[in-house]
Amino acid sequence: MSPAQRSFFETKIRPVLVKQCYECHSQGAKKLGGKLLLDAPSEMIAGGESGPALIPGKPDESLIIKAVRYEDPEMPPKQRLPEQVVNDFVEWVKMGAPDPRVEVTKASKPATPKEPLWSLKPVSNPKPPGVKHRDWPRDPIDAFVLTKLEAKSLKPAADADARTLVRRLYFDLTGLPPPAEALNAALSDSSFAIRHSSLESLVDSLLASPNFGEKWGRHWLDVARYAESNGNDGLSRNASFPHAWRYRDYVIRAFNDDTPYDRFLTEQLAGDLLPFDSSAQRDRQLIATGLLALGAKPAKAMNDNFEMDVIADQINVIGGGIMGLTVGCARCHDHKTDPISARDYYALAGIFKSTETMWGAAARQGLTAPETPLHELQVSLKVTPRTEIDPILKANPPHRPPAKPAFKYADDAPLAMGAREGKTIADCKLNIDGDAKKLGPAVPRGFISACGAIDPAMLPDVKQSGRLQLARWLTSPQHPLTARVMVNRVWQHLFGEGLVTTPNDFGTYGERPSNPELLDHLAARFMREGWSMKRLIRSIVLSSTYQLSSRSGDLQSPEAVENRLSLFGQHRVRRLDAEELRDTMLAATGELDPQPAAGSVIQRRDVLINELPPLHQPSTHRSVYLLMLRNSMPPELTPFNLPDATTVTDKRDTSALATQSLYLLNNAFVIEQSKRFAMKLAVISDPAQRIRTAYHRALGRDPSDSELRRVQDFLREADLTFVSSQNAGAKHQSDAWAALCQALLASNELRYVD
Repeated sequence: MSPAQRSFFETKIRPVLVKQCYECHSQGAKKLGGKLLLDAPSEMIAGGESGPALIPGKPDESLIIKAVRYEDPEMPPKQRLPEQVVNDFVEWVKMGAPDPRVEVTKASKPATPKEPLWSLKPVSNPKPPGVKHRDWPRDPIDAFVLTKLEAKSLKPAADADARTLVRRLYFDLTGLPPPAEALNAALSDSSFAIRHSSLESLVDSLLASPNFGEKWGRHWLDVARYAESNGNDGLSRNASFPHAWRYRDYVIRAFNDDTPYDRFLTEQLAGDLLPFDSSAQRDRQLIATGLLALGAKPAKAMNDNFEMDVIADQINVIGGGIMGLTVGCARCHDHKTDPISARDYYALAGIFKSTETMWGAAARQGLTAPETPLHELQVSLKVTPRTEIDPILKANPPHRPPAKPAFKYADDAPLAMGAREGKTIADCKLNIDGDAKKLGPAVPRGFISACGAIDPAMLPDVKQSGRLQLARWLTSPQHPLTARVMVNRVWQHLFGEGLVTTPNDFGTYGERPSNPELLDHLAARFMREGWSMKRLIRSIVLSSTYQLSSRSGDLQSPEAVENRLSLFGQHRVRRLDAEELRDTMLAATGELDPQPAAGSVIQRRDVLINELPPLHQPSTHRSVYLLMLRNSMPPELTPFNLPDATTVTDKRDTSALATQSLYLLNNAFVIEQSKRFAMKLAVISDPAQRIRTAYHRALGRDPSDSELRRVQDFLREADLTFVSSQNAGAKHQSDAWAALCQALLASNELRYVD
């Protein structure tokens, strides 16, 4: 069972079983219904009077799916489950019904005490180990890597060549391909691979580029489950978050400004409680709290636990996103494997129960019951004038006049999603079995007790929610998780795999670090050097480890190569992510607009009716600025594993699907960019030079002699093909060149970084 499957069960399946099913179908039920037990994996498969409750991999043949679909029988009998919950059960059965619950037997023995969880031990500050090849390390990072390789009698791969390294740095630090002049400068500088002064200068320029924040801000938006609509109410509408874009821009700026990570977290958890020197600073801090408001919220009319579901989402983003722990599993019961109690969960829940969360226009559309229609967090920022939005709406009218207004303009007051102190500051009562209607004693607001001793002075006081104290606890140098989790995410983005391969789960079921000493070295160094993201990234990319080739370079067994990859003695080839691929195509054709996009198309729209035409508009801005709607993500990005923003994304899927090839062959965006690419090349009269320019723009290099001949043959054959099917002048020639351009844009060389 993979960590992702385990997390899916614990967050989406187990809570529903506990709340909706155990009353009649568990060992503790007063009266067992249909002789069916659902509190153990084997019991679910064995079933009851009607037969097996589920058949792994076959949802349509599983009785539990028929029941929650209200086919026969109708379960739970009192009220049908929300559509999203039913879909979660279908997805769970499709994936084989992975179930981590422990089988309970009468002969079970008491569990033996376990060693304390590695990730909850204090961060150490190990000294770089001694190594045999002392001339190889450029940074302490390299010594930690090399000692692991030498222990297995392995050597690091050779250094990457200058062109490969420059291309890798541009994509990893900015998400964009290097301009031709940057590659030419690297290739012509004979000192590049020797003195590294040129490399340091290049890295510093990339870190200072505004493109850095657009690239690394997108990484954080995956953690923050960023989206501009709710997408989880099970109705025919998709309530908008018209002010979410302000949080997006805040994140991009924070990375460009190198806001220290401890400050970055504090602003997002408690920016409204921090002092400020100007109205602009106050606005930024209020906007930062949008982290707490971005989650997908269930329809209140269909959910008696609405408030606690919102709180659960906030706890999940802090647990998985910041601490790397599946804290949400303790909502219904003490965590089965990690030292997190239900009391710990409700100690955190009290902090957010004492917080008022505001997410914009959705609050006026039935997701909450606001006292007034401006139940939003007001800030004094300038918004995009209505005159800039009107032409977009006029160009995208409804297919038919709706019975009710499809959208309306929100007030022109500048608004933002976010959080502030609640009207009532109080502790949260224990929800028995996770049910907000079955209340136990109140739990004093606090933190996860297993993370080390807590200074009483750091605990929430009676006058505040506790969000500020929570932020200070999380960013304390004594906290064992916060720095470890973030440096692991940075390592993952730069190497394709983390030192811990389960970035959101540093718990018992998560993977152990492949190099725990290096992880702690990076975490301690990160905190010691002021929690600077840029300084951390700079250190890593200037290390010998980062600059290794992705090619083996010598004859080794597959096992040796795999060991070297797992120990970071060889770089991994990675595929461009969805945003990088689109941005690279735009850059190759010269169409990319380097300026940040302003606002969002939906910042005046309250509700997105499903019957309306798609709101996604043509854009040449970077992909991070595209409209991100839950259930309707940008069509140019969705084939390439774009996350759905429903939960904290630890790492994106890298599956290769047939739909991706079909997209590159048939998608209107790719075809249009190919035509524009060909038009730009048409001004070059010499065909051979035109081919060389095409290769330079798309791949950053000259074609080889054999490639040049193959392309010339291809153009002749394509021209003849188009001539036989067209009579429109020289159109067949432009189509042939467009076909060549499309082949370059769809090539593996463009889509992969080595």
